[in-house]
Amino acid sequence: MDEATLVLYVILYVLLPLWGLASMLDWWCHKKTSIESTSGLHEANIHCLMGFQIAIPLVLSLVFEVNVLVLLLCFAALVAHEFIAHYDVHYTTDKREISIWEVHAHNYLSTLPFFLFLMIIVRKWDVFVDLITFEWGGGFGLEWRKEPLGATGNYAAVYIFTMSILVVLPYFQEWWRCWSYQRSHKQEVVE
Repeated sequence: MDEATLVLYVILYVLLPLWGLASMLDWWCHKKTSIESTSGLHEANIHCLMGFQIAIPLVLSLVFEVNVLVLLLCFAALVAHEFIAHYDVHYTTDKREISIWEVHAHNYLSTLPFFLFLMIIVRKWDVFVDLITFEWGGGFGLEWRKEPLGATGNYAAVYIFTMSILVVLPYFQEWWRCWSYQRSHKQEVVE
């Protein structure tokens, strides 16, 4: 197995699954601390925004060839995600308990995207060199990935489907819980 394939397999079978597990742990911590009655819909909205910020580079990198555009979007999403993550913790700190498990989940959720980005750079070094030397000609289109991912070649579809069930749906459920709670309590105040 060559180094590029080994790096790809570390991305696909170690780092991406760890990101999913950390996301699930984070959601569980939110549920355990009754996010709907503490930090509420505002924090749930922040979580949706952060999920969207990570989903963009994740899907782009899995589905399209990594070029200058994809690297720039990944970097921009990574930076934006970090700012929002810091705001999230700042907002939440005095509103609900952030357990040691949630702190550990946050550690993974903030570092794994960075490590994934670095591993992509290692695999696509020539594209990274084009990026930093401003040799951007032809690097701004979206082109379907030519290299099949994973042992069966359909890793992207399986991963996106699995994470939709194990991560996206629970966070949507969190948002719905918070929205419903806020709505029912506004009605109680009006009555």
